[in-house]
Amino acid sequence: MKKEDCLFCKIGAGEIPSTTIYEDDDFRVFFDVSPASKGHCLIVPKEHFDDVFALDEPTASKLFVLASKVARSMKKELNLEGLNIVQNNGTIAGQTVFHFHMHMIPRYAGDTVNVKWIPGEADTNELQELAKSIGDNL
Repeated sequence: MKKEDCLFCKIGAGEIPSTTIYEDDDFRVFFDVSPASKGHCLIVPKEHFDDVFALDEPTASKLFVLASKVARSMKKELNLEGLNIVQNNGTIAGQTVFHFHMHMIPRYAGDTVNVKWIPGEADTNELQELAKSIGDNL
């Protein structure tokens, strides 16, 4: 289902032009117009999902199969040295377009891409409790 005021729904439907790498019934893969590095692209489901919390299982299953294929093609064609796969959910996590999408960001020696955090320290007891409570919800 398409959301009328959604930028990525319109791109997915072909109403707004994009430099498309791949398209099928479920997804459109296109280059980001504000790339972090050469070859930065987005994988966008054509059906509207606000974020990963709304993403259904069939779409999620197909998504990473496609991401793996895109990554292999990018590696071959771009001679990249690494790849960040980034997916933000919610404003606090950096999501700016509220239609689920996955960034595929090629990495090259000397690039200026920054997808790092300052490592914290984990409490083993807390991790055990969280593992149980989160696992119980699956």
